[in-house]
Amino acid sequence: MYRLALAITLLVTPALAEDEDPATFGTTNPDEMTWMRFRERAEGGETGMVLCSMGYMMTKSGDHDTARLLFENCAKDGYTGAMTWMSQLDNNGLGGDYDPDAAAEWDRKAAAAGDPVGKFNHGLNLLRGHGIARDEAEGRRMVDEAARDGLPVARALAEADYDPDAVTPDADAWRYGPLF
Repeated sequence: MYRLALAITLLVTPALAEDEDPATFGTTNPDEMTWMRFRERAEGGETGMVLCSMGYMMTKSGDHDTARLLFENCAKDGYTGAMTWMSQLDNNGLGGDYDPDAAAEWDRKAAAAGDPVGKFNHGLNLLRGHGIARDEAEGRRMVDEAARDGLPVARALAEADYDPDAVTPDADAWRYGPLF
Protein backbone atom coordinates (compact mmCIF):
# COMPACT_ATOMS: atom_id res chain seq x y z
CA MET A 1 0.00 0.00 0.00
CA TYR A 2 2.85 2.41 0.89
CA ARG A 3 4.50 1.84 -2.50
CA LEU A 4 1.25 2.46 -4.36
CA ALA A 5 0.71 5.75 -2.49
CA LEU A 6 4.30 6.81 -3.19
CA ALA A 7 3.96 6.00 -6.91
CA ILE A 8 0.71 7.98 -7.20
CA THR A 9 2.27 10.92 -5.35
CA LEU A 10 5.29 10.95 -7.65
CA LEU A 11 3.08 10.83 -10.75
CA VAL A 12 0.73 13.60 -9.63
CA THR A 13 3.32 16.03 -8.17
CA PRO A 14 4.65 17.36 -11.53
CA ALA A 15 1.13 18.07 -12.74
CA LEU A 16 0.30 19.96 -9.57
CA ALA A 17 3.55 21.93 -9.70
CA GLU A 18 2.74 23.27 -13.17
CA ASP A 19 -0.41 24.90 -11.83
CA GLU A 20 1.43 26.73 -9.05
CA ASP A 21 1.36 30.53 -9.13
CA PRO A 22 4.96 31.86 -9.54
CA ALA A 23 4.03 34.85 -7.40
CA THR A 24 3.46 32.49 -4.47
CA PHE A 25 6.74 30.63 -4.61
CA GLY A 26 8.99 33.00 -6.59
CA THR A 27 10.63 32.49 -9.96
CA THR A 28 12.60 29.36 -10.71
CA ASN A 29 15.99 30.25 -12.20
CA PRO A 30 15.55 34.02 -12.08
CA ASP A 31 17.23 36.17 -14.70
CA GLU A 32 19.87 37.46 -12.29
CA MET A 33 23.16 37.69 -14.18
CA THR A 34 22.17 39.30 -17.47
CA TRP A 35 22.83 42.88 -18.53
CA MET A 36 19.11 43.61 -18.57
CA ARG A 37 18.76 42.44 -14.98
CA PHE A 38 21.58 44.74 -13.88
CA ARG A 39 19.84 47.61 -15.68
CA GLU A 40 16.51 46.75 -14.01
CA ARG A 41 18.19 46.76 -10.62
CA ALA A 42 19.78 50.14 -11.39
CA GLU A 43 16.43 51.52 -12.56
CA GLY A 44 15.12 50.52 -9.14
CA GLY A 45 17.88 52.62 -7.55
CA GLU A 46 19.87 49.66 -6.24
CA THR A 47 23.61 50.01 -5.80
CA GLY A 48 26.39 47.80 -4.48
CA MET A 49 29.96 46.92 -5.27
CA VAL A 50 29.14 44.27 -7.90
CA LEU A 51 26.35 46.28 -9.49
CA CYS A 52 28.53 49.40 -9.64
CA SER A 53 31.39 47.47 -11.24
CA MET A 54 29.05 46.35 -14.02
CA GLY A 55 29.04 49.92 -15.31
CA TYR A 56 32.59 49.36 -16.56
CA MET A 57 31.52 46.38 -18.66
CA MET A 58 28.50 48.29 -19.93
CA THR A 59 30.52 51.26 -21.13
CA LYS A 60 33.24 49.08 -22.64
CA SER A 61 30.55 47.16 -24.55
CA GLY A 62 29.08 50.41 -25.89
CA ASP A 63 25.94 50.48 -23.73
CA HIS A 64 26.67 53.95 -22.39
CA ASP A 65 23.07 54.64 -21.35
CA THR A 66 23.10 51.69 -18.95
CA ALA A 67 26.63 52.54 -17.79
CA ARG A 68 25.51 56.08 -17.06
CA LEU A 69 22.50 54.85 -15.08
CA LEU A 70 24.65 52.46 -13.02
CA PHE A 71 27.48 54.92 -12.43
CA GLU A 72 25.19 57.82 -11.58
CA ASN A 73 23.35 55.81 -8.91
CA CYS A 74 26.62 54.53 -7.50
CA ALA A 75 28.27 57.96 -7.55
CA LYS A 76 25.33 59.43 -5.66
CA ASP A 77 25.82 56.67 -3.07
CA GLY A 78 29.46 57.69 -2.62
CA TYR A 79 31.36 55.23 -4.84
CA THR A 80 34.27 57.39 -5.95
CA GLY A 81 35.24 55.10 -8.83
CA ALA A 82 31.76 55.67 -10.24
CA MET A 83 32.30 59.43 -9.92
CA THR A 84 35.42 59.29 -12.07
CA TRP A 85 33.56 57.15 -14.60
CA MET A 86 30.72 59.71 -14.69
CA SER A 87 33.38 62.29 -15.47
CA GLN A 88 34.68 60.15 -18.30
CA LEU A 89 31.18 59.73 -19.74
CA ASP A 90 30.42 63.47 -19.51
CA ASN A 91 33.81 64.44 -20.87
CA ASN A 92 33.30 62.27 -23.94
CA GLY A 93 29.56 62.70 -24.53
CA LEU A 94 28.83 59.02 -23.88
CA GLY A 95 25.21 58.28 -22.98
CA GLY A 96 24.61 62.04 -22.79
CA ASP A 97 25.88 65.36 -24.04
CA TYR A 98 29.54 66.41 -23.96
CA ASP A 99 29.64 68.38 -20.72
CA PRO A 100 33.09 69.40 -19.45
CA ASP A 101 31.57 71.34 -16.54
CA ALA A 102 29.74 68.25 -15.26
CA ALA A 103 32.85 66.14 -15.85
CA ALA A 104 34.97 68.54 -13.79
CA GLU A 105 32.38 68.53 -11.01
CA TRP A 106 32.41 64.72 -10.81
CA ASP A 107 36.22 64.81 -10.59
CA ARG A 108 36.03 67.48 -7.88
CA LYS A 109 33.60 65.34 -5.86
CA ALA A 110 35.81 62.25 -6.20
CA ALA A 111 38.85 64.29 -5.13
CA ALA A 112 36.98 65.72 -2.14
CA ALA A 113 36.08 62.14 -1.14
CA GLY A 114 39.79 61.23 -1.21
CA ASP A 115 39.96 59.23 -4.44
CA PRO A 116 43.49 59.38 -5.96
CA VAL A 117 42.19 59.21 -9.55
CA GLY A 118 39.69 61.95 -8.72
CA LYS A 119 42.52 64.07 -7.28
CA PHE A 120 44.62 63.53 -10.39
CA ASN A 121 41.77 64.30 -12.79
CA HIS A 122 40.69 67.33 -10.78
CA GLY A 123 44.27 68.58 -10.73
CA LEU A 124 44.58 68.10 -14.48
CA ASN A 125 41.29 69.97 -15.04
CA LEU A 126 42.57 72.83 -12.88
CA LEU A 127 45.89 72.94 -14.75
CA ARG A 128 44.04 73.17 -18.06
CA GLY A 129 41.05 75.22 -16.97
CA HIS A 130 38.82 72.56 -18.52
CA GLY A 131 35.28 72.58 -17.13
CA ILE A 132 36.50 74.65 -14.19
CA ALA A 133 38.40 77.93 -13.72
CA ARG A 134 42.12 77.52 -14.31
CA ASP A 135 44.12 77.42 -11.07
CA GLU A 136 47.62 76.14 -11.65
CA ALA A 137 48.70 76.22 -7.99
CA GLU A 138 45.68 74.20 -6.83
CA GLY A 139 46.05 71.87 -9.81
CA ARG A 140 49.66 71.11 -8.86
CA ARG A 141 48.62 70.55 -5.25
CA MET A 142 45.96 68.05 -6.29
CA VAL A 143 48.36 66.20 -8.60
CA ASP A 144 50.92 66.09 -5.79
CA GLU A 145 48.31 64.59 -3.43
CA ALA A 146 47.46 61.92 -5.99
CA ALA A 147 51.19 61.19 -6.40
CA ARG A 148 51.58 60.83 -2.60
CA ASP A 149 48.61 58.46 -2.69
CA GLY A 150 50.67 56.27 -5.02
CA LEU A 151 49.13 57.05 -8.41
CA PRO A 152 51.93 56.51 -10.97
CA VAL A 153 50.45 58.81 -13.63
CA ALA A 154 50.34 61.64 -11.07
CA ARG A 155 54.03 61.09 -10.30
CA ALA A 156 54.76 61.16 -14.03
CA LEU A 157 52.90 64.47 -14.43
CA ALA A 158 54.73 66.05 -11.48
CA GLU A 159 58.08 64.82 -12.82
CA ALA A 160 57.23 66.40 -16.20
CA ASP A 161 56.81 69.78 -14.50
CA TYR A 162 53.01 69.44 -14.69
CA ASP A 163 52.91 69.49 -18.49
CA PRO A 164 49.59 67.80 -19.39
CA ASP A 165 51.05 66.59 -22.70
CA ALA A 166 53.30 64.27 -20.70
CA VAL A 167 50.28 62.19 -19.65
CA THR A 168 47.79 62.97 -22.42
CA PRO A 169 49.74 63.59 -25.61
CA ASP A 170 47.86 65.62 -28.23
CA ALA A 171 44.96 63.15 -28.48
CA ASP A 172 42.52 65.67 -27.00
CA ALA A 173 44.44 68.91 -27.51
CA TRP A 174 41.54 70.42 -29.48
CA ARG A 175 39.43 70.40 -26.31
CA TYR A 176 41.81 72.41 -24.20
CA GLY A 177 42.69 75.26 -26.55
CA PRO A 178 41.07 78.70 -26.56
CA LEU A 179 37.53 78.75 -27.93
CA PHE A 180 38.11 81.94 -29.95
